[in-house]
Amino acid sequence: MPPPPAPAEIETRLHAILTEHAGLEGPVLPILHAVQAEWGHVPQETLPLIAEALNISRAELHGVVSFYHDFRDAPAGRHMLKICRAEACQARGGKRIEDAARAKLGVDWHGTTADGGVTLEPVYCLGLCATGPAAMLDGRVVARLDETRLEALLSEAGA
Repeated sequence: MPPPPAPAEIETRLHAILTEHAGLEGPVLPILHAVQAEWGHVPQETLPLIAEALNISRAELHGVVSFYHDFRDAPAGRHMLKICRAEACQARGGKRIEDAARAKLGVDWHGTTADGGVTLEPVYCLGLCATGPAAMLDGRVVARLDETRLEALLSEAGA
């Protein structure tokens, strides 16, 4: 992984992001998405600057960041594996798939493997309820997941 950017670099790029979104009504989410797109996560050092620019408290901003599961406080792995935990997938054996993925990767939910290869995230519906359990690897959905197909997905991700 590349080294983290210097604080001056972060502040310069963040200022540009804030300027790009200055005219929006309700700019918090678009700004946070742009910050995450820039650095792969929302660096903690950006939060006070964003809060100040938007004239909101740090607590309010923290509430937004922590409420939405897609915002990360650390960079994600090179591959993102999301496993559906909704009721329909659970009824079709999803718990077994979850347990197998966590064991194989050696991480829990929201964790990234030590080599930075795979981040494991829960998701609560991929729209494949009739063909669950389902997962998504790097934006590609996979239905009828069993241990064999899970192993193939993990191999594809280099795990």
